[in-house]
Amino acid sequence: MKAEIVSVGTELLLGQIADTDAQHLGQLLPQLGIAHTNRQTVGDNLQRLADALRLALSRSDIVFTIGGLGPTQDDLTREGIAAALGDVLVKDDDLEANLHRIFRERRFAWVESQLRQAMRPTCSVPIANPNGTAPGLICEKDGKVVIALPGPRGEFVPMADGPVRDYLARLATGGVIVSRLLRTCGIGEGIVEDKIKDLLSSENPTIAPYAKIGEVHLRITSHAPSREEAESLIDPMEAEVRARLGAAVYGLDDVALEEVVLRQLRALGSTLAVAESCTGGGLGARITSVAGASDVFVGGIVSYANEVKEGILGVDSALFAESGPGAVSDECARQMAERVRDKFGATFGVSITGIAGPSGGSEQKPVGTVYVAVAAPDGVHSEHYRFRASREGVRERSVQSALVLLRAALA
Repeated sequence: MKAEIVSVGTELLLGQIADTDAQHLGQLLPQLGIAHTNRQTVGDNLQRLADALRLALSRSDIVFTIGGLGPTQDDLTREGIAAALGDVLVKDDDLEANLHRIFRERRFAWVESQLRQAMRPTCSVPIANPNGTAPGLICEKDGKVVIALPGPRGEFVPMADGPVRDYLARLATGGVIVSRLLRTCGIGEGIVEDKIKDLLSSENPTIAPYAKIGEVHLRITSHAPSREEAESLIDPMEAEVRARLGAAVYGLDDVALEEVVLRQLRALGSTLAVAESCTGGGLGARITSVAGASDVFVGGIVSYANEVKEGILGVDSALFAESGPGAVSDECARQMAERVRDKFGATFGVSITGIAGPSGGSEQKPVGTVYVAVAAPDGVHSEHYRFRASREGVRERSVQSALVLLRAALA
C-alpha cells in the first residue's frame, strides 16, 4: 500500500513556514506498514491543486492533503479533492450545526464564510476536530482514499495520531516498516561511506547515510510482517556498522550529542564549565537544553571582548599585545579553558574562540578560523578548525566541534 502527501499553502512554497506536519505524517506511515513514496507541495491555486491530486491518485493508494480547510477564499482543498475525484461538494447539516455551536460557545462573531467548513465531497465522511473549526475528511472512491487534514499543528497532530491512525491501522495489511538511526560524530561523511559502502546495496534492511552539521546519521530500515521480525533484521546490521565505525557511533534515534556528554560527565562524577567567545553562549545553550544538566554543568562565561578574557577569565594580557598570537589562537583557547575550569572549580573546562564573520578575517586567520580547547585533569586538549560557512554556520560548527572534543576527552 503506497501513500503520498500533498501539502497545500503558498506560505510553504515561499518558505515562510516549515512543513512539520508532513514530517510528522511521514514518520507515522512506516509504523503502519504504509510506504510513503512521494510528496508534493502546491500553492493556493485550485487548478494546480487538482492536478497535483490527480497525479498523486494515479500512483498512490492513499493521498493525504495537509492544510487549506479553513473558511477563507484561498482554502481550496475541499474543492480540489472534489475535482480530482470527479465528485461534487454538498453542505453537511451536522457540520453546519456544529460550527454554529462552536461560535456560540466561544462567543466568536459569526460570518457566513464559515459555512465553507461545512462543505464536503459526497464520497467523504468528516473527522471530528475538537481543537478547531475545520473538520478533517476521509474520502473513498474507486478504490482510492484521500484524507484531508487541517494545517494548524494543534489540530493536525491529535487528528493524525488519533482517528486517522486508527483508520489506517484497519487498512494496513502489508506488515510494518521499522527504522533505527545511528548517530556518529568526529568522522566525515566520505570516510563513513567508505567503511560501509558494501552495506549500502542491502535491500532488507536498507542503510542510508545523511550528513548533518558535524555529524553523519545512518538510517537502517527494514520491512517485515511484524515489528519484532523487522527489529531482528536491523540488529545484525547495526552490530556490523558499530564494529566498523567504533567509537564514532555515539547514540541512537533521538539522542543528542549533548545528552551523551552529560551522561559521560555524570558517570565520571565530573563537572563542566565553559568559556565562549565567537559562539556567544551557544555551547552553554546546547548543554542546558537538556533537562537535569544542572547536576554537572556549573556555568559559563561569554568572554566576547579581550578585556573580559583578561579581566574576568584571567587570560595573559601578553596574548593580546601587538606581537602576541591574539584572541583567536591556540594559546588563548587553552588558557580560556584552563582559567574557566579553575574559576568555577569544575573538573573540565571547555573554550571556543574564533572568527565567525562575515568580516574580521585576515590572510593568516580567515573567517571561519576557530580554536577549541578542553582542560581536563590530565592536561589540555585543543584543536584548530577552518570552517567554510555562513556566520551562523561557523558558530554551529564550533559548538558541535567543542562537544565532539569534550566527548573524546571524557572517553
